[in-house]
Amino acid sequence: MSRQINNIIAITAFLIFIGLINFAGQNIDIEIRGINAFTFILIFAVLLQIVFFIPSFLLKTEKYYDLVGSLTYIATVSLAYFSVENKTMIDSIIYFYVMVWALRLGIYLFRRVRNDGKDVRFEQAKRHFLWFLQYWMGQALWVSLTASPAIIGILSPEDDLLPLLAMIGMALWLSGFTIESVSDYQKRVFRKENDPSEAFIHTGLWAKSRHPNYFGEIMLWTGIAVIASNTLTGIEYITLVSPIFVYILLTRMSGINKLEQIADERYGHLEEYQRYKRNTPVLVPNLLKDKT
Repeated sequence: MSRQINNIIAITAFLIFIGLINFAGQNIDIEIRGINAFTFILIFAVLLQIVFFIPSFLLKTEKYYDLVGSLTYIATVSLAYFSVENKTMIDSIIYFYVMVWALRLGIYLFRRVRNDGKDVRFEQAKRHFLWFLQYWMGQALWVSLTASPAIIGILSPEDDLLPLLAMIGMALWLSGFTIESVSDYQKRVFRKENDPSEAFIHTGLWAKSRHPNYFGEIMLWTGIAVIASNTLTGIEYITLVSPIFVYILLTRMSGINKLEQIADERYGHLEEYQRYKRNTPVLVPNLLKDKT
């Protein structure tokens, strides 16, 4: 089967999954432009990718891909938040958390690809229309599914209270956000002082986990889901698969597996790296670990 056919199948599958996600929000009473608010927001997320995909493909650049992903999170939760008349504490907490996460991650990733000059994920794909479009539609699915409990949590009515479960979710988000932010900062400092093609980071939080930033991201989206669970009813609970999707995405699809392969190719000949890999967990940090 040719790559083009595979790309078409993947793009179609992504759009179908987004359509299925849409069913979770059909009990929402709020409308935007006469359309169910959740449906409108999902359509907007897809169209936003297409709008930025076109010039990115013409210019053969991936520099704005991650920034647009963050922008899509900001835009979708903003559409939800400002369409609600009687906002509650939970609505505002979810909105604030997603905004802070998206702004920080988007700026960090944009700076990284600008400094590196390229993103190895797109080295070949950006030269092929359907292959590159597949990535952008994948991003639409990523935002739609990951943010779905946050969006529906904001759009759904609830009492203006802060139950214990929401506080637990807030603690999870704060812990995950801190781990992800510190990990990214440590890696950025390391890359400034070392050549990543020759040296690998294994200090700080990276001495406790080979991918602490991903662990933090999974934890913070679990926190968002826990907070949002206070407002969900019926079929809306299906959106709680969000952190599971994030876990699968980061560990089985676009994250850890590819980074581990790259690291093995670069540093596999180093005894220090082999020892680090043997003694350091892939994802969940070993807080009792003192040294490699």
